[in-house]
Amino acid sequence: MARHEQPTVLLVEDEPAQREVLAYNLEAEGFAVTQAADGEEAMMLVEETAPDIIILDWMMPNLSGIEVCRRLKMRPETRAIPIILLSARAEEVDRVRGLETGADDYVIKPYSVLELMARARAQLRRVRPSTAGVVLEFGDILLDPETHRVTRQGAMLKLGPTEFRLLTTFMEKPGRVWSREALLDRVWGRDIYVDTRTVDVHIGRLRKALMQHGGEDPLRTVRGAGYALG
Repeated sequence: MARHEQPTVLLVEDEPAQREVLAYNLEAEGFAVTQAADGEEAMMLVEETAPDIIILDWMMPNLSGIEVCRRLKMRPETRAIPIILLSARAEEVDRVRGLETGADDYVIKPYSVLELMARARAQLRRVRPSTAGVVLEFGDILLDPETHRVTRQGAMLKLGPTEFRLLTTFMEKPGRVWSREALLDRVWGRDIYVDTRTVDVHIGRLRKALMQHGGEDPLRTVRGAGYALG
């Protein structure tokens, strides 16, 4: 799996040993892992490139995990990122506080690494169903991530690999407006330099492919913001 197709996880843990063990297991599960040792670094990394999932330790110096969670869930652009909160606080009142702050899951230390990996995969299936082989559907368009086949009204569509990744991105989050920069990160990857105008070229190719058998253009250009499906 190419790095830009890998699901991304931001791992925020101030204990180096625990962080390394989790990073190793997450990479074995197919995640591309970015690590942060504290809350401030985590906020900076999310600002640079939003991950698919965040695994976040509660107890950290300076900016706590619960505060990082609160801030991210207050911002529209990061609100939808699933957050798994790790904490040694086992009391019900603490679990409730964590979930009410916006955490999508709450895992008590000490935890089973296997269970945490399963919970991470469950959150990933929710936000990036294509990584779990789920067939995506939008209107009369069907996309099968395992066979790399796309049909519209039952007719097979011919898409290049870049157009396929673009359509997958759009179909995972219908209605979301993707900036050119966000599409570059998701489809091409952060390690590859591509001019933003390249995005426009491939969007044009995707539009042509989606309409090769007729039908209306399902892609929407949002002036000054980017592109959306529907």
